[in-house]
Order: sequence, then C-alpha cells, then structure tokens
Amino acid sequence: MQGAGERRNPLRSGGKRARIGGDDFTPAETQAQMAYRIIEEMIVTMRLAPGSLISEKSMSTLLGIGRTPIREALQRLAFEGTVRILPRAGVIVSEIDMADQLKLIEVRREIEKILAGRAARLADSKTRAAFLRLAAEFERAAQERDEKIFIAADREFNGLLIATAQNNYAAHAIGPIDAQTRRFWYLHFERFGDLQRVCDLHARVARAIAANDESAARKASDDLLDYVEWYTQRTLDAMR
Repeated sequence: MQGAGERRNPLRSGGKRARIGGDDFTPAETQAQMAYRIIEEMIVTMRLAPGSLISEKSMSTLLGIGRTPIREALQRLAFEGTVRILPRAGVIVSEIDMADQLKLIEVRREIEKILAGRAARLADSKTRAAFLRLAAEFERAAQERDEKIFIAADREFNGLLIATAQNNYAAHAIGPIDAQTRRFWYLHFERFGDLQRVCDLHARVARAIAANDESAARKASDDLLDYVEWYTQRTLDAMR
C-alpha cells in the first residue's frame, strides 16, 4: 500500500539479490516468477496503465528475460484478471472494476482470516522470527512514513502468510482478489489512505502469528479488513 509522497518503483523484500533486466530478484525466484513480480508491479503502480498493450517481445527485451517466462507470467496475470489475452490482438492491461471492490473485500476478509489463523497455529520458530522481523519493518515504515518499506514488507508478508497457512485452496482463491484490491489501493491510497494506520494493523497481524495466537491473529486480520473496507467505501463515496 502507498501513503503520502511520490509513487515509487517495485517491491524490495531485503536480503542478498542479483540484478537482471535492471531490477532486483531473489536467487530462489524462477525467471517466470521474477517476470510476474516485475510486470505486476508495473501494472499496480500504473507504469502500465489500464488499456496498455503488452508485447511479449518488448517486455522480454526490457527485462532481459526469455519470452517463455514472460508468457508464463502473463498467463498468471490473466488468471488473476489483471490482464486480458485477446486472440490476434495481444495482451491488454484490464480496467479496474470500481463497483466490485466491496464485493472483493467481503470475500477477502474471510479468506485472510482463515490464512491468519492457520499461520498462527502452524508457524514454527523460524517462521515466527520472520513474522516478528516483518512486524518491525511495518513499524519502521510507519515511523519513517516510507511507503517503499511498507510495499516490500507487505509483499513478503503476503507470501509468508500463504506459505505458512498451508492451504492451497485459500492460496488460489486469494491470488486474484489480492491482485485487484492492490491496484485499487495504489491508485487511491495517496489521497484517501493512512500509511501509519495500515502499517500498524499489518504489524498486529504479524505479531499475533509470531505469538502462535490463533484467536488474536484472526481478530487482527478482521481489524485490518475493517480498515480496508472503510477506506474503500470512503474512496468510492468521494468518486461519486
């Protein structure tokens, strides 16, 4: 999520990284995963605005990645609804469906509550330490009012949450929803959001999971979605 200040570039989750195509990536990433991460971030941050045409060839040249990984990344984005693949027309960035945002949040709330509860129940000592580190990153982002720190922590948090919860059904369900709500958030958060508040709410979820407190994790997740719903409604009302 973003707060005050100018919009910034793709996520950074820390740790030792190499560079390919002008962007960082973790050594554990496949090229398809890296392509997905970079292209998705370009779409979320409006470097590729709704209606933009994406060429496999030009994107391959831009990122320094082969066309096959680019194609795999675009197929994943199409599954999430972020792009549309049109026969003989190419790949087009989808429009943001403003009317569906509250419906998405309704579903997201229940899935994320399941994920948070399971993660709290299943987190081992190494994973708990990782969630504590992320909580500290969210708190640092709030203190420094640095949206870039938040974006990096948020992406890592989401990935760790899904991996720790060990529920493929919830993981597959949350992907498309998260993709669409991220785009809505980035477009409007600078005007209507509260970076410090959203950082604090994320930190609470992370700390509850780190404490193996399933009840607190589910409650913290609910509180976070209460804020997301409030912010979304406020944004939609202002746009009417």
